[in-house]
Amino acid sequence: MFTISRPSAVTPPQTHPREESLRAAAQKLEASFLAEMLQHAGLGEMKGAFGGGEGEAQFASFLRREQAEAMAQAGGIGLAETFFEAMKRRESGSDRN
Repeated sequence: MFTISRPSAVTPPQTHPREESLRAAAQKLEASFLAEMLQHAGLGEMKGAFGGGEGEAQFASFLRREQAEAMAQAGGIGLAETFFEAMKRRESGSDRN
């Protein structure tokens, strides 16, 4: 039988409120991108005789958005971190010519 041990609590590094704000914005941007990708992949589309028309299309968009946000919160595809670093550089002025 296997026993699962709980990892010890790790204290996250202290972040500045502005960095938290930038990270949240980056995560929202990644979620928006993922929602678009899920839409183009056909997630939430009902095919067949029981399609719900426009109402179904509206609620499918809510489903895609929630799934995209869950994906981004779970680590996504790495875009949020890239966006965050770019926004942080831009704000600090090290990204200017």
